[in-house]
Amino acid sequence: MDKSFCLEMLRNGLRHEKPDILNTDQGSQFTSTDWIERAERNNIKISMDSKGRCIDNIYIERFWRTLKHEYVLLHSFETVSEAKQSIGIFINLYNNERLHQSLGYKTPAEVYSQKQNNVVQM
Repeated sequence: MDKSFCLEMLRNGLRHEKPDILNTDQGSQFTSTDWIERAERNNIKISMDSKGRCIDNIYIERFWRTLKHEYVLLHSFETVSEAKQSIGIFINLYNNERLHQSLGYKTPAEVYSQKQNNVVQM
C-alpha cells in the first residue's frame, strides 16, 4: 500500500472542492501522518470504518459498480461538464425512478422518504 498515490489524489481533489468529511477504511495510506495532517490543514474531518467492517460500504460499492458498468463505460464524454450533467441524470433516474429488488421494488428515494417520515412521527 503506497500512500503517495492517495496523497496525490487528495491534493488534486482539493484543488476543486473540499469535502466536510473524508470516509476511508483503516489502510496504512489513510492512517499515515501525511494523510491526516493534509486533511486537518484543510479543515476536513476524518471518518474511518471500524476494523473488520469491510462490508460497511457495500451499498455504495454496488452503486459505483452499477454506475460504471451500466452507464459510464457505455458512454463517451467530451468534457467534464458534459460528464457531470449526464451522470447526474443517471443518478437522478437511479434514485427516483429505478425500482430496486433489494428495496422491495421501491426506489431509494421512496425508502428514504419513508424512513424520514417514521423518524418525524416518533
